[in-house]
Amino acid sequence: MGVPLYQAKAELFRTLGHPVRIRVLELLQAGPRPVRDLLADIDVEPSNLSQQLGVLRRAGLVSSARTGSSVVYTLSTPAVADLLAAGRRILSAVLTDRDELLVQIDAERQQS
Repeated sequence: MGVPLYQAKAELFRTLGHPVRIRVLELLQAGPRPVRDLLADIDVEPSNLSQQLGVLRRAGLVSSARTGSSVVYTLSTPAVADLLAAGRRILSAVLTDRDELLVQIDAERQQS
């Protein structure tokens, strides 16, 4: 018997649980990028970026191809960009709710 779906989802979200990996995925939404371009846009050591790219590749979220002396990465499916967009929408809703709550708290504090 294979891995239960909920466990596979949990592993996917664990994979997304690193800021460098999220940043890589965000950058790749614009299209394929060679490693040197990713390094220029992300302030990490080359070995750290290589490790994070490996995690993303093993999870199936990115694919890579050698072009001359460069390795170029791309999102493995447009659904990865959809997932990032869903994350932005969720954060926006959550943060908006928190902002509204803070306004209410401040208003109550001023009335006291």
